[in-house]
Amino acid sequence: MIFGISPLFALIPLVLYIVLAFRDIHPVLNVVICVVIAAIMTKQSFADMGGVLAESLGSFLGMIGFIIMLGSGLGAILRATGVAEFIIYAFTKKIGVNTEKKAILATMATSIVLVALLGTLAGANAIIAPMIIPMVAMIGLTPSTMAAVLMGAGMTGLFIGPYSPQVVTIMELTHVSYSTYVLGVGLPVAAICWVITYFMALRIQKKTKGVYAYTDVEEVGDEYVATKESRRATTVFFICMAILIGYGIFLQKGSSYAIMVISVTAVLTGIAGGLSLNKVFDEIISGAAKLMWLFLMFVLFTPFIDFITNAGAFDALVDLMSPMFKSNSALSFTAVTTLTGVFGIGGAATAESVLLDSMFGPLVKDLSISATLWGTILLVSSQITSFAYPEADMLGQMGLARSKDMKNMVKFGITVAIACVIYVIIRAFFG
Repeated sequence: MIFGISPLFALIPLVLYIVLAFRDIHPVLNVVICVVIAAIMTKQSFADMGGVLAESLGSFLGMIGFIIMLGSGLGAILRATGVAEFIIYAFTKKIGVNTEKKAILATMATSIVLVALLGTLAGANAIIAPMIIPMVAMIGLTPSTMAAVLMGAGMTGLFIGPYSPQVVTIMELTHVSYSTYVLGVGLPVAAICWVITYFMALRIQKKTKGVYAYTDVEEVGDEYVATKESRRATTVFFICMAILIGYGIFLQKGSSYAIMVISVTAVLTGIAGGLSLNKVFDEIISGAAKLMWLFLMFVLFTPFIDFITNAGAFDALVDLMSPMFKSNSALSFTAVTTLTGVFGIGGAATAESVLLDSMFGPLVKDLSISATLWGTILLVSSQITSFAYPEADMLGQMGLARSKDMKNMVKFGITVAIACVIYVIIRAFFG
């Protein structure tokens, strides 16, 4: 450490990162500022920084950033081939959505499926919103209701998607299989969010009907007919996903397998949809480019955490906090770590999970916290932050739903956050 100061001072860049995450500053710039300060404080050589970043490109977070980019590329293929439109049509018009309750359920199902398959909340719901809003507007759903539905249902797609970045990250950190993760971590938290989303959506709809409404929305006719190319591409898409995901689960493939699942599915779906190979790769690259900033952020985040870890800051923090967990250790540990994640740390969820694991990982072993409990803590700590207060994800879903009703959205988010925190604390009693 610079000037021989205590390793605890290496946490200053981390505290600064948390503070800046709440400010109007680009996420990549935030990490750049903090990694530079961390490098100076931990006496990193300027000449070696190029090598550090080169190693970071092959790090776990670098791989997750790459997977996210590929997911965005797959989304572009689904749009270009008409698969996205056909999936949405099948979940709405084709199954006879003609009441408010059916519209809410159909929108939830569509968002859950597409987010789970693509592994991106913003990307999937950005595909859904323009196509589904005209349908639900005819039934009378308000923008306030749609914002809550897109947020609540879409987020849970990230909780259960086999190769969503957060699922891959938690499986890697806890060393559990996908089936163990889904049954012990993802589904219970998702189920809580589904129930709250549905009933809160009904409540918001009742309160906002006649107050807010969609205007200038084109009516959706019944003349939509999927082309043979889009039908073929949809079939190939689901077959590819089913076979490749099933194969990966059977062989217990690691997180890097997601790269092959997404890449192969994107190429075969594009070809089945009538796109030339040149067009397929143009679409993939165009879609991936939209999330280049996130990839860069993840690449920079690895040395940021490594500098702090190697300085001994997290070890010193654990030594400082250990006395807090001597009595009723599992329960107090769960409460502290969950609340720290939900209300204390902002930023990308996968990076937040890695950060929390770096901070509290040694205590997890010392206190014999089970893998599924630790996975639940990581999931709620990193993802429920988006519900706890207005930030990028919440504001993004409001924008897609064309809603300006922040009051009801905040009430909805706080309800979900409180319920999930209570669940994790109750879950701690069962180990």
